[in-house]
Amino acid sequence: YLNLYMKITKIKEDISKEIAESFKNSVAIDTEATGLQIPERDKLSLIQICDENQNVFIIQPNKKNFKAPNLISVLENNQLMKIFHYARMDVHFLEFYLKTNVKNYWCTKLMSRLARTFSPNHGLKDLCESLCKVKLDKKVGSSTDWNKDLTEISDKEATYAANDVKYLKTIKDKLQTMLEREKRFDLFLSTM
Repeated sequence: YLNLYMKITKIKEDISKEIAESFKNSVAIDTEATGLQIPERDKLSLIQICDENQNVFIIQPNKKNFKAPNLISVLENNQLMKIFHYARMDVHFLEFYLKTNVKNYWCTKLMSRLARTFSPNHGLKDLCESLCKVKLDKKVGSSTDWNKDLTEISDKEATYAANDVKYLKTIKDKLQTMLEREKRFDLFLSTM
């Protein structure tokens, strides 16, 4: 079941302690950066978090010092599952800029590669269409300057960023079912 309602909250620098403590079992996380190469060149621009009630928080870190203790407490919480798509990139940027060690995370791209061996398409857009019956418009994000001030990010851009996390829990659940059915779930867990 997909909740079509989504609340988006824009936050500068860090989430509050109350928001951090409101996350119970899992959160979906994505990042936006000035590029996808290396953190030394490309800057971490935004961090999106979606809770299990479709509340999305778009956080613009302080680019002078990247201090975000409440966000770091979420990333380092071993009891809270973090769901990423292409975790390798997101986790690398988060760990580099926030000086943290992300714990207990799963990657839906890796899950898809192990579960959906019948398909060469494992991108988020493909998984949303195949597993959630939702077509994402990825044009907005590929031409957006995510480093501009948070107040300048349009509603359309915020919705694009929020959609990158909105469907991850559903995708994770469906891929986990497939992995278990195909007896590949232990293989996936061993890679995480």
